[in-house]
Amino acid sequence: MSPSETTPPVRTPRHDVPGRVGYVLKMYPRFSETFVVNEVLAQEAAGTHVDIFSLRPPVDARFHAALAEVRAEVTWVPSGSVRAGEAWAQLAAAADRLPGLPAAWPELLRHDLRDVLQAAEVATAVQERGIVHLHAHFGSVATTVARLAALLAQVTYSFTAHAKDIFHSSVDDDDLRDKLRDALAVVTVSDYNLDHLRGRFGTAADRVVRIYNGIDLAAFGYREPVGRPRHVVSVGRLVEKKGLGDLVSAIAVLVAEGDAVTCDVVGSGPLHHELARQVQELGLTDRVRLLGACTQDEVREHVARAAVFAAPCVVGADGNRDGLPTVVLEAMALGTAVVATPVTGMPEAVVDGRTGLLVDEHAPAELAAAIRRLLDDEAARVDLVSAARTLVQERFDRDDQAEAMRAVFARAGSAQRPGTDGTAAAAPGPRLREVVPA
Repeated sequence: MSPSETTPPVRTPRHDVPGRVGYVLKMYPRFSETFVVNEVLAQEAAGTHVDIFSLRPPVDARFHAALAEVRAEVTWVPSGSVRAGEAWAQLAAAADRLPGLPAAWPELLRHDLRDVLQAAEVATAVQERGIVHLHAHFGSVATTVARLAALLAQVTYSFTAHAKDIFHSSVDDDDLRDKLRDALAVVTVSDYNLDHLRGRFGTAADRVVRIYNGIDLAAFGYREPVGRPRHVVSVGRLVEKKGLGDLVSAIAVLVAEGDAVTCDVVGSGPLHHELARQVQELGLTDRVRLLGACTQDEVREHVARAAVFAAPCVVGADGNRDGLPTVVLEAMALGTAVVATPVTGMPEAVVDGRTGLLVDEHAPAELAAAIRRLLDDEAARVDLVSAARTLVQERFDRDDQAEAMRAVFARAGSAQRPGTDGTAAAAPGPRLREVVPA
């Protein structure tokens, strides 16, 4: 059976979540974080009652259509300034609503006042709504607030670690170690990340499990890449780690050799003017278009009509790098051939010579050669994308990943609450004994 004839099966959830789950996010909705919307939709489809807490108001002017399908109540948590004395008095007055507050004072004093106040707001909502577990995305401020809120409300928490929150030079190892150690479970999006966390943090990372970002296969219909124009597309924020300058240079190599290739870059970001200047200086204004931000539907259309999807990701000077971009999985599902670099988890999806092509970082000539190979050899392109679609179905189906997350959430009902064993914690934060196996 060909990938185009495969219909994803209907699944019955195997894990019952015992109550409401609160998602704590730095900003919701965020135009670039489609994986959050996908995850929430999958959880709701499986029967999980989700509440969303956004620590910052949204700033994006455009939103994806899929947001309209999310049923979760969204709470924008107040983040304004308040005088320290008044803030601590407000917290003390809330002691009867926050059962973990008396024991939490030493830990609260270690943190930024805004994070503490937002944690108290979230913890109060947890108590009022009967939320049994909190889950945050990114191990930075969202997990800081989720961890403190869980401590105050005496519930469990987990978080998903992605990329910048693990690899960036600004990551505070002591802070991340506390979060890893105290969580009911920690999710990360690739085996590469899993190995990195376990190697760097040892036993504090025992609760880390790998759950890939999944995609909704029904929304990304496969089509064989035959008869497509000599057209390349790339999608992502215009930042260093995406390696888009290398892509522009690779297109210049192809054009100089007489190739009729064209390229669209979808996304916005701080490097827009630098990339636009590079396009102009290389004489590529009629070959390379910087399209800016597009909706998810528009992105799907751009990717589906291209012969090649390029993801020339690099490790930034500050250590920042991509995890495993969801849009790469979407391209593979749609039947668009992928050329990428072997950064972090990329080889777990783009298997060189089997589901796509991999080239070295910062190697425009090598990237150009790989693009040319995919453009020239349609039969090889079809073989690659057929295997790519099959791999996505087997490894990155959104429903499968949602079920794995539900298995994490389902443990919240039986997990030991902080302090219930009568023992003193070795370090601040909820002490949870259960381990989710990898």
